[in-house]
Amino acid sequence: MINPYRRVFVIVMVVLSVFCLNLPLAIIISLPIVTLVYVLTNLAYFTTLSVDSMLASEAVAVDFGNYHLGVMSWIIPVFVGLSCFGSVNGSLFTSSRLFFVGAREGHLPSVLSMIHPRLLTPMPSLVFTCAMTLLYAFSNDIFSVINFFSFFNWLCVALAIIGMLWLRYKKPELNRPIKVNLILPVFFILACIFLIVVSFWMTPKECGIGFTIILSGVPVYYFGVWWKNKPKWLLQGIYSTTVLCQKVMEVVPQES
Repeated sequence: MINPYRRVFVIVMVVLSVFCLNLPLAIIISLPIVTLVYVLTNLAYFTTLSVDSMLASEAVAVDFGNYHLGVMSWIIPVFVGLSCFGSVNGSLFTSSRLFFVGAREGHLPSVLSMIHPRLLTPMPSLVFTCAMTLLYAFSNDIFSVINFFSFFNWLCVALAIIGMLWLRYKKPELNRPIKVNLILPVFFILACIFLIVVSFWMTPKECGIGFTIILSGVPVYYFGVWWKNKPKWLLQGIYSTTVLCQKVMEVVPQES
């Protein structure tokens, strides 16, 4: 559950008015609170359930609720569901902004960078995020999806941090409102590499599929971004599709 909120902090910096102040405060306040709640929750489990019971249990929180809450044990699944809903809401909020910013920088179709003039939300990015998310529903093995997503997520995070270190080395003159000691990102990259290696060792098939999907983005990048001299008929088709999407979703380009 922590991962979506980490994404919220990092990705939505572009919509924070004073992110150099708000972002550190959000991290400093939220992380100790979440860590304390998780530690106290696990300590509560150990006061009731043995280690063997926890290992054999399919839902530790449910067993804990059945032992202590009696007829009110139903509130545990309800609150777990609410927690999952909050996590999904955070992921949806951040992922759509990720596509939105990518399109604004010219890495994705321009329609994804447009917003609804009344709701002020990136409607095309939200629809695209929903469509991509529904693809996961076609899998009949949820654990394979989890393994694939975990590998894909940590690989992309590691590459992003490596890119930031490269910019720190190649362009030290850039304005950086928030700077941290280099030991922290290096340690984080090593942790990501460990998770990637373990994922490859435990689930090589799912990781191989994920790596193939990532590599499939290379020809798409060359077609959509690197290829500048596209023929007129292709540009006209892209323009017509963009206009159609604008009319259907009632969106306009963001004001600079």
